[in-house]
Amino acid sequence: MGDHGYSGNLPPGFVFSPTDEELVLHFLHRKASLLPSNPSIIPDLTLYPHDPWQLEGKALSSGNQWYYFSQVMEKKVTENGFWKPLDIEEPVFCNAGKKVGLKKYFVYCNGAEGVETNWMMKEYHLCSSKSSGTSSCKKKKKSDCHEWILCRVYEREGSCIQNVGNSTDDDDGTELSCLDEMFLSMDDDLDDISFPK
Repeated sequence: MGDHGYSGNLPPGFVFSPTDEELVLHFLHRKASLLPSNPSIIPDLTLYPHDPWQLEGKALSSGNQWYYFSQVMEKKVTENGFWKPLDIEEPVFCNAGKKVGLKKYFVYCNGAEGVETNWMMKEYHLCSSKSSGTSSCKKKKKSDCHEWILCRVYEREGSCIQNVGNSTDDDDGTELSCLDEMFLSMDDDLDDISFPK
C-alpha cells in the first residue's frame, strides 16, 4: 500500500483496466467458485460499511475507479448515506455471445433525505449456472455461487447539482435534475432543426 491507496499485487507500471467480461469470468466466477485467482488483487469488503470516498486504501484503486468483492445484500446503507438502485440492468456477454453475467447500476445518496451525489457503482452478478455454463457452481448450492458480487465504484465528472454560491438574480431556489439540464441545453439546438411538413 502506497500513497495512492490499495494496489493489490500489481507490479509498478501496471494498470488494472478489465472489461466487463473479464471482471465476471476471470474474477467474480473464480471468487464464487472458490478457485484461486492469480494474482489475488481484488479485496473483500464483505458488507457496505464504507462511504465511496472512504474506499481509498481499502479497495483496489485504478485511476478514478475502485474494485472490491462483496456479498449480496438487500440494503446498501453506509455511515453517511445509501446506494440507490437505478433500475438499469445490462447483460454481460462473453466473446462467444453467451450471457455470463449481469451488471446493475446504483447512485450514492447522502443522508437520510437521499441527496444524489456523483458517486456511481456498477454491481456485477453471475448468471445462473445453467445459462452461464459454470460447471463448478453446479456442484455447490445455487445460493453459495451467487452470494458474491464484484463492485466497481467511480465518481462521475461534473455535477448536476447547482452551486448555491453561484446563484443568479433569476434563481428561484429550485434545483434542476440532470435530465432537466440536458433538455434545457438541447432547447437551443432544436430551434435550428427543420422538420418535414
